[in-house]
Amino acid sequence: MNILVTGAKGMVGTVLVNNLKNIRDNKNRTRPAICINEIYEYDIQSTEEELNIYCQKADFIFHLAGVNRPENPEDFMKGNFGFTSQLLDTLKKYENKATIMLSSSIQATLSGRFGDSEYGRSKKTGEDLFFAYAEETGAKVAVYRFPNLMGHSRPKYNSAVSTFCWAVANDEEFTVNDRTTELELLYIDDLIDGMFDLLEGKEQHCEFDGVETVLRADGRYCCVPVTHKVTLGEIVDLLQEFKAQPESLLMPEMPKGSFAKKLFSLYLTYLPTDRFKYQLTMNQDARGSFTELMHTLNCGQVSINISKPGITKGQHWHNSKWEQFIVVAGHGLIQERNINTGEMVEFEVSGDNIEAVYMIPGWSHNIINLSETENLVTVMTCNEVFDMEHPDTFSEPV
Repeated sequence: MNILVTGAKGMVGTVLVNNLKNIRDNKNRTRPAICINEIYEYDIQSTEEELNIYCQKADFIFHLAGVNRPENPEDFMKGNFGFTSQLLDTLKKYENKATIMLSSSIQATLSGRFGDSEYGRSKKTGEDLFFAYAEETGAKVAVYRFPNLMGHSRPKYNSAVSTFCWAVANDEEFTVNDRTTELELLYIDDLIDGMFDLLEGKEQHCEFDGVETVLRADGRYCCVPVTHKVTLGEIVDLLQEFKAQPESLLMPEMPKGSFAKKLFSLYLTYLPTDRFKYQLTMNQDARGSFTELMHTLNCGQVSINISKPGITKGQHWHNSKWEQFIVVAGHGLIQERNINTGEMVEFEVSGDNIEAVYMIPGWSHNIINLSETENLVTVMTCNEVFDMEHPDTFSEPV
């Protein structure tokens, strides 16, 4: 399959082309039904001659090119109608009935606050061209009315989310006029998955009730059904949590598929390079060091413990707190003793054979570095973040 992408250097086009190449080059093997030979990248710098060649050879077209922030309002129609018309005419010239996807906008509904949108009118005209083209030629067209897109794009341009991410990551000032304003957002990875579904013939169809998407198997439009409705206040509050994470160590809750998970990924792409790395606090003494790596709201914390040669650490027990000790470098001995029965167990552990050992509530425990020359490095997980007011830690030798 040869694929043409117009608007290939834009936000969506860049990510789509990168991921099409992953499939073409067999780096992404999750879509075995998609076989890609050539990817033609068309953008504003491309020539009419290139468009002619691509329109002869393409088996599938993603039409992403468009104008969303012109200097003159009339350029909306020129960019969103004019080039679409040229593209379809070129396909007709070469009698190429390849499937073609159109990136339109929810503003094309011309409903609610979009009723007077020049951008929406230009997109609606492009949609009408597509549907007329399909009726005339019999080619399959897939028209998507995307909501606000969420991906790495130029800040202070046409995405409030990108602007907020950039501002928070770079200590720039920003203004939220109304924290209660709600946005419907489509994350770039979900959009790309939707495009792969389209390539496989598994796209979802819909109609529109005003600006609301209504899934319908016989719908005229196509859609990516995974979107998130969030307020501006929720967005900036999450971003402030992300910014504080290197100091607080607290990782916000980010369940699979959640908006928070996607926003954190996007936020990180705006970090200046000198903030890719951040300092952790090594609590050091003559025995070695203990460094907390990460705190979570519901799953405790993760730390790194380094013990110098011959050193014993621990020698305490907990009522309810439990831990896992995972030696990743060195040679050590873990001992545990039931404080009520006196039963004792020992586990010899090594970074050459990585294992996890539970520290059981009600069992005093320690970890001993058996080496005379090397440090013992242990990853320690705990089911709760240490609380000075309720430490649940009681000194007692094994």
